[in-house]
Amino acid sequence: MPQFFLNKRLIILLVSIIILVALIGFSLRDREQLTWPERFVKDSTGWVQSIVSRPTHFVAGFFENVKDLRITYNENKELKKRLDKLASLEAQVHLLDKENKELRDILDKKETLRDYDPIQATVIGRNPDHWHEMIIINKGKVDGIKENMPVITAKGLIGKVKSISQFTSTIQLLSTMDPKYRISSIIQADKEVFGLVEGYDDQKDLLLIKTIPYNAKIKKGQNVITSGLGGVFPEGLVIGKVVDVVPDQYGLNLTAYVKPGANFYDIENVIVINRTMVQPDVSEMIDDEEEEL
Repeated sequence: MPQFFLNKRLIILLVSIIILVALIGFSLRDREQLTWPERFVKDSTGWVQSIVSRPTHFVAGFFENVKDLRITYNENKELKKRLDKLASLEAQVHLLDKENKELRDILDKKETLRDYDPIQATVIGRNPDHWHEMIIINKGKVDGIKENMPVITAKGLIGKVKSISQFTSTIQLLSTMDPKYRISSIIQADKEVFGLVEGYDDQKDLLLIKTIPYNAKIKKGQNVITSGLGGVFPEGLVIGKVVDVVPDQYGLNLTAYVKPGANFYDIENVIVINRTMVQPDVSEMIDDEEEEL
């Protein structure tokens, strides 16, 4: 008797498996229309899902909107603080500028290392093989462009005029690998620190400022500007911000890694700087054929 029930169960199991396989094969074959049980199950499932999903999406969207409102509120609060600080800084700059002009009038001092005349220009060409080193602008000799004139964008210094023709000029960027390309700079620390922009780390997209005294107190985030003492670049042009400071390979000086203020990759409009103060003869400031600007 037990053997009979065992065989019966086995037969039922085998029949069930055969029916299941047949149903699976039937459902997988290509058909133009579903059977009414399939349509019923599908419609019922879709209806239940729509009922459940609507309130779920509503609740999720509500909490997401609340989160967005909180983020917007915090951002608005922070922006208001910055606007208040910016207004205060603008007022201070205005007062300092007024005082500076008055003092210069009293001392009868008309020129400074910061004085220059801007020449607007547009980038018209870029060599793919020297994308990070050279650009071509639409101004040349007829527009008063001369070799070694500094070139900036709205965000900072990008390079200098390398060569000129009658109607165009080639600009050598700060991201060039030319070892003779040097710029006299100042790190605006508690006490100004002088150094030379010498080289570019193309892996980190950072400028290198070398020959910094080992005991100099430099911090991350401090501004770097041109010193005006190299004979070509006027004083005060933005170079970038310090992101790291390390000892040089001999341990005698420091090297600062600086994030450029300008974007060397995407350049459209530039300003060529025509320095108004009399420039010293560069050959008198360097030895051999080293170039320091």
